Amino acid sequence: MAEFKTVAKVSDVEPGSLKHVELDMETEICLANVDGTIYAINGQCSHEGGPLGEGDLDGTTVTCPWHSGEFNVTTGEVEGPPPDGPVTKYEVRIEGDDIQVAVGD
Repeated sequence: MAEFKTVAKVSDVEPGSLKHVELDMETEICLANVDGTIYAINGQCSHEGGPLGEGDLDGTTVTCPWHSGEFNVTTGEVEGPPPDGPVTKYEVRIEGDDIQVAVGD
């Protein structure tokens, strides 16, 4: 069963913005606030590992700062090359001002 971990505060991710967070030594997450809804995807681009949380958000599309690959933050699916594979999408819940992300099985 998945365990939820607090990764940030809602107030840390303004509408229309991204936040890069490190869940643990091996997992980086990109948080995106789209019109008040928080989404979480793997924070490393599937092309060459660029930090998606440091990219640009336009609607539901995040653009990687390294090679301009595009991903949908609501699904993790690729929207533009060069990545040829999606990134993991994480379940998110809000508890008070805490953003929590589901990790594990």
